[in-house]
Amino acid sequence: MSVIIAAVGGGIDEIFVAMREFPTEKVVLISFPEKMQKAEKAKAGLAKFKIPVEIVKIEGDVWEETFRVVNAIKKANEGKDVLVNVSSGDKITRCAMTSSSFVNGLKAFAVNGDKIGMLPILKFSYYKLITDRKMAILRTLYKEVDCCASLEELSGKCGMSLPLVSYHVNGNPKSDGLKEMGLVETTEKKGRVAIKLSLMGRLLMKGYVE
Repeated sequence: MSVIIAAVGGGIDEIFVAMREFPTEKVVLISFPEKMQKAEKAKAGLAKFKIPVEIVKIEGDVWEETFRVVNAIKKANEGKDVLVNVSSGDKITRCAMTSSSFVNGLKAFAVNGDKIGMLPILKFSYYKLITDRKMAILRTLYKEVDCCASLEELSGKCGMSLPLVSYHVNGNPKSDGLKEMGLVETTEKKGRVAIKLSLMGRLLMKGYVE
């Protein structure tokens, strides 16, 4: 039996199609306030199949909230078969659902008409790829407000030498740096390289990514 996560967006037909394909224990609908009427309609429709439905209302940034909720649902259903429907939301939510399923190693599927296509599972962990010193840099960028206007400033905050900080940020041909991993972003201005966490970096530090 599966736990299916689905965002409420344009239509709700995609939510029902999966019921025919997967024996379903429960459906968790993710909905923004303006979509709650559609969420309640979908819940009423699923009641005909005697399937429990939980509606999780989210507010704020669609990316951060989607990652937070999907990660929380995964942890709450540890050991169960959790599937993510990436077709039922609007355009932005579909992208966020797909990304959050990938980074959490969850099975995801797309609905096309009355057919379902499974997406590949990306089983990897950012935490296994990040060394202690890379993690120290990420923690500094997360905790220190307004850090950092330059790699020199970051070097001082982290207590690492400038060449070492540059190596962990930029990497080399044999090892990806934080920039290549998509966890930080840099901008150059007047010869100084400012650095900050990317969206994925912030989500990682908040614990929304496995």
